[in-house]
Amino acid sequence: MKPAMNFRILLLVSFFSFSSFRSFAQEQAKNSWTEKSAMEWINKNEWKNGFKPDLNPSVNKVAFAEQYHKNQPLWEKAFAFLRDSDLTTLKPGKYPIDGTNVFATVTEAPSKEFEHSAWESHRNYIDLQYVIKGQETIGVATLAKATVTKPYSEEKDSANYNAEGQYYIATPAAFFLFFPSDVHRPNIKVAGFDLVKKIVIKIKMAN
Repeated sequence: MKPAMNFRILLLVSFFSFSSFRSFAQEQAKNSWTEKSAMEWINKNEWKNGFKPDLNPSVNKVAFAEQYHKNQPLWEKAFAFLRDSDLTTLKPGKYPIDGTNVFATVTEAPSKEFEHSAWESHRNYIDLQYVIKGQETIGVATLAKATVTKPYSEEKDSANYNAEGQYYIATPAAFFLFFPSDVHRPNIKVAGFDLVKKIVIKIKMAN
């Protein structure tokens, strides 16, 4: 074999080896998110897929980055649904987006007095909660600091808790994400807002 051909083959092998290493490194980076790298990715806003409202600051950034990159097609469909739907005129009911992987429920109902609300969490699905019209208060706490009051139900994909958390006013300006490591207390009444229109999108957890 001629020396020139040997050199070309060596260049090709080196190129493909570098490309494979770069792809591997990128994949590894996706699986080792830090608060800083997750925040940098979130701030680019490419994941919104054209959906305008902000991400509430309570969201677990690392969990979001990990889950998004493990199941990106599902997240893209969820945000596309939010972007392409006229949410203000969308009727209450259930909306399939991707079978049992991604689906939405729209409600338009009075929120609850504080004592009638409850802390909850889910294992199989991530909650994307967005108030379309009105306002409500939502509590957020970590699962590790919560005490179970009603054991997990596989059928309902939920459990209930006692917890101490932080409370936020949910408005159409921002949406919330709740992962299995979170407990949340939604649907709490805000004075002056008797009727709240809201969408909850369920996104299947990736292993």
